[in-house]
Amino acid sequence: MPVDITSPSNPLIKRLRSLNDKKTRKVEGLFLAEGLRVCTEALHNGHVPAYLVFGADGEAHPLTTALIAATEAAQGTAVRTDRDILHKLTGKDNPQSVVAAFPIPDTRLAGLDRFAAAMWLVAENLRDPGNLGTMLRTCDATGAGGVILLDQCCDPFSVEAVRASMGALFTRKVVQATGPEFFAWLRDGAGELVGAALEGRTIDYRAHQFTAPSFIMVGNEQAGLPPAYTAECDALLRLPMKGTADSLNVAVAAAVLLYRALGQFEPV
Repeated sequence: MPVDITSPSNPLIKRLRSLNDKKTRKVEGLFLAEGLRVCTEALHNGHVPAYLVFGADGEAHPLTTALIAATEAAQGTAVRTDRDILHKLTGKDNPQSVVAAFPIPDTRLAGLDRFAAAMWLVAENLRDPGNLGTMLRTCDATGAGGVILLDQCCDPFSVEAVRASMGALFTRKVVQATGPEFFAWLRDGAGELVGAALEGRTIDYRAHQFTAPSFIMVGNEQAGLPPAYTAECDALLRLPMKGTADSLNVAVAAAVLLYRALGQFEPV
């Protein structure tokens, strides 16, 4: 049965609020996700909450009922509370009716099946969690396997990244590695590495014929890919810029390339 908590000083509420901190997430092995739709999508993809906090006014909703049942069946804790507590957990003035703490999945490169999808997105030194969340959504939309994060990327399990992914964090694979680790892993098996770049031995992105599995690599929002990383690429693609801007937002550029690859793998 769900437990009732209405005090913000309750130890469990304090513990869940602390998951907004990256160090605490690492220690606890948990991260927060909010929203009935997002948490339901997580459940449908095999992610069961360790802790489920829901507003009493939404308890009768069948999706909330299913989340409560799944959480308790997995020996998790379901908490019935009020909107003030939900506000404190989410930081939103108009909070969602459900907030859940999920176990952080395995992000090791060794657990990645490169043949699980025809294309993968690789991001080097990505800093903006909003961009990362958008990239995950695009991977979901295009059927890409997920995002491989290299070096000092932002935390994919931060509240901002999870929120921006709109549930795609639960449907796509997320891997974290260093550049050298990824390059060694890639060359130990099949797969082409295609980088997005503005200069060097680039070709127009429309001239490239993608082959599966394709690993499409984009760089840092300000600096792009470093020379040592472009040197590892089998091909470098540029997107034509017809106006005065010299580059696109990295998440937009990634979307263009993913959809270009999708059009070749699954022609209309």
